[in-house]
Amino acid sequence: MEFRIADTFTDSLARLPAPDQKAVKTSAFDLQTNPQNPGLQLHRIENSKDRNFWSVRVNRDIRIIVHKTEASMLLAYVDHHDKAYAWAERRRIEAHPKTGAVQIVEVRERVEELPLFAPRESAGTPSSFSRLSDDELLSIGAPADWLADIRAASEDGFLELAPRLPAEAAEALLQYATTGLLARPAPAPADPYAHPDALRRFRVVENIEELAQALDAPWDKWAVFLHPSQRDLVERNYSGPARVAGSAGTGKSVVAVHRAVRLARASVHARVLLATFSDPLAAALERKVRLLAGADAGLLSRIRVASLPIIASELFELAHGHRPHVAAPDRLARALEKAAAAEGSVNLNFLRSEWTHVVDAWQVEDCAAYLAVPRLGRKNRLGSKQRERLWPIFAAARESLETRGFHTWPGVFSAVTRHYAERTEKPFTHVVVDEAQDLGVPELRFVAAVASAGENGLFFAGDLGQRIFQQPFSWGALGVDIRGRSSCLKVNYRTSHQIRRAADRLLPKEIHDVDGVAEARGGTVSVFNGVEPRVLVAPDAAAEIDAVAAFLMEALASGVDASEIGVFTRRTEELSRARASVAAAGREPMELSERGDDPGERISIGVMHLAKGLEFKAVAVMACDDEILPLQSRIDSVADEVELEDVYETERQLLYVAATRARDRLLISGVTPGSEFLRDFT
Repeated sequence: MEFRIADTFTDSLARLPAPDQKAVKTSAFDLQTNPQNPGLQLHRIENSKDRNFWSVRVNRDIRIIVHKTEASMLLAYVDHHDKAYAWAERRRIEAHPKTGAVQIVEVRERVEELPLFAPRESAGTPSSFSRLSDDELLSIGAPADWLADIRAASEDGFLELAPRLPAEAAEALLQYATTGLLARPAPAPADPYAHPDALRRFRVVENIEELAQALDAPWDKWAVFLHPSQRDLVERNYSGPARVAGSAGTGKSVVAVHRAVRLARASVHARVLLATFSDPLAAALERKVRLLAGADAGLLSRIRVASLPIIASELFELAHGHRPHVAAPDRLARALEKAAAAEGSVNLNFLRSEWTHVVDAWQVEDCAAYLAVPRLGRKNRLGSKQRERLWPIFAAARESLETRGFHTWPGVFSAVTRHYAERTEKPFTHVVVDEAQDLGVPELRFVAAVASAGENGLFFAGDLGQRIFQQPFSWGALGVDIRGRSSCLKVNYRTSHQIRRAADRLLPKEIHDVDGVAEARGGTVSVFNGVEPRVLVAPDAAAEIDAVAAFLMEALASGVDASEIGVFTRRTEELSRARASVAAAGREPMELSERGDDPGERISIGVMHLAKGLEFKAVAVMACDDEILPLQSRIDSVADEVELEDVYETERQLLYVAATRARDRLLISGVTPGSEFLRDFT
């Protein structure tokens, strides 16, 4: 008998208090080891349309709903007694007549809201679903008894209807409403549970050890179930470097983690690096890897999870016998200013920008190389005489740092790159990089040098719309050509339809990288509904603090835990307003840092840059004031018009990153007149 878990079970389990969850997991373990155990007290659900639904007693009040046949046992749902029985009475499990995929279907005639989900007067214009034929609707997995509701629904009405439909049908219809295109169905396999749409909601638990692993850790849905598009990217083999893109919340990091674990499982000789740009994100990825790997110590030993600076430092030490001493930004600035003073009048803003984006990024070694280096995206077209005049300044600054034993981070990455570039034996057989949009020239060269050149050597996950650190450059020019091996995820799991739709207004419909690879942002759909985000421009800081405090108290009163709330500002200087708002809401703040601390029962506060990779049920992005967002000091420091355009672009993308950390509730606020970006939300 096969033993399966449904995603509806993991969802309902997560809603129970921790003591009940523990009891449920113990009962699930008993059920798999001995389904005939009389202590489980199985009872058939007599009023259900599906005669295979049974209840399992966990304690006096909690019941597990199982779907039991001669061939299989499925954990389908868990809840308090009456709610569990009511769920089973309104459901049936069957293979869809058109797609062949097994589905959990809500029975139409048992739904309390018997009238169709027709457009109400305030619900907006009816959607174009009315033009779809029965055959077209059935081809995407829509249940036959819901076809009339689908055709009658307006956009708002459909968002209410979508949670009642199988996920593949709801997603296909949302995508159709957005793009006018209907997804092509996957071929129906002989086994209804082997269909890609069934694999996303049912998982076979092979043995007691696998179930025990699930009992020892949270049954996180991302770890158990994958969308078919995600599964394809996890399992696909690539002959060269590959990249997956997608807007915030589409599961790029989930793909990266699953792919790293899959590559490590493929061979006992695998050495997999899963890397990202910061220590907190690396810590979050490592927790996910450990959850997937479970008690398999051998598998964990084959995966190294680290931030790029950490792994570069470790490899630098292996190659040179000591850790690198990296110059702080103020030391570098002083070295450049001192060198410039000896050469006469030079624009220091331009000098620092040229060093950061050209000389240090490309690790230019001498004047001849400086004359030849590409200055992609730089408006100032320096002639050879101008470069010859500037080069002694850069050379003197570098010599000043080197004589004191200091490196820059690009220098560290480049030293490791030189060490491994020509070696056949590499530190890693595979490198998977998350948040890859923030890779710079030295980092990209580094990961290409430390990975094997064979199949599946390099895999990148990132979103150009979330680029907040690096200027664009050509990956192809550095030998990392992803053309023909680039994919884009379109289903948003983290952010409500309303928040995603509002945040998407900050970015263009399509973003191209320097090599011409396009990331089309249109057609992305969210899988759940929510409330509209709020934008507030307050008359002064005190009024804004009060408004944010009210937003936080409203979220807390609705059942959101303090640890599930984040408050972000553009700079540390404005964090005092965040602290005041949290205090006014009667809670304690925890300031986010590179350490990635656990907030416990505190509300997280931090600068927008530290929001990357995090998620909260409720988010307030505050102090979005004029001259704060975009940051005036960045505007004042630009060297040319192209760099000014990049500043505006990355500042806008920074707000997008902060806003899309929110799952259900979002407030964006500032003091009058407010950031010019706020107009995009209204």
